[in-house]
Amino acid sequence: MYKDLRITVIIPCLNEEQGIEKVLRRMPQFVDQVIVVDNGSTDRTSDVARSLGAEVIREDVRGYGRAYKTGFSQATGDIIVTLDGDHSYPPDAISYLIEAFLHLEVDFLNASRFPVRDKHAMSFKHKFGNFVLSLATSLLFFRWVADSQSGMWVFRRAILKEMKLESDGMAFSEEIKIEALRSSRIRFEEIPVQYSSRLGEIKLNPWRDGFHNLWFLLKKRFAR
Repeated sequence: MYKDLRITVIIPCLNEEQGIEKVLRRMPQFVDQVIVVDNGSTDRTSDVARSLGAEVIREDVRGYGRAYKTGFSQATGDIIVTLDGDHSYPPDAISYLIEAFLHLEVDFLNASRFPVRDKHAMSFKHKFGNFVLSLATSLLFFRWVADSQSGMWVFRRAILKEMKLESDGMAFSEEIKIEALRSSRIRFEEIPVQYSSRLGEIKLNPWRDGFHNLWFLLKKRFAR
């Protein structure tokens, strides 16, 4: 527990055997529940995660959002923290983020990767795509968001009932932030976090996922 709050960490994984070991070995001791959602891995991701004490849930229907929604359904903590299994987000920053979350008295805290300090962590193409999507999010929903595509968040589990989360894919990352921004009952803030080069294979398709996410933003804003 952290200051009388139960903490759940949720990590979606697809063939992250190499990265998940490093992530779990750096997991803070105060975390009460670590859920690794194995989204159809064909390597030893699940075995490695179980050996290091994580609760492993298998979700065979592929999709970033699908994996998270499966993880959310099993979370028991008062506070949920998310990060990727590729070791690109720092597990040892969890205490810093929770402290900021409590100090700012918010319900949803987004960990922005910008400015990116490690020049090898993100290509120019990915930076540009993130800028376009974050700008679009900010303009469409009337609130500046520096990193609409970040995969590291801290939020109160109770706010999930306020959200209508539909995406099963990569657009889920922007959708959960939009749902937080839209609600007058959810206090949203954003602070920077260190971002590093990922371990293992890259699964994001910048052009396909980028255009899909942009289209999703437009539908989310204007669909009745």
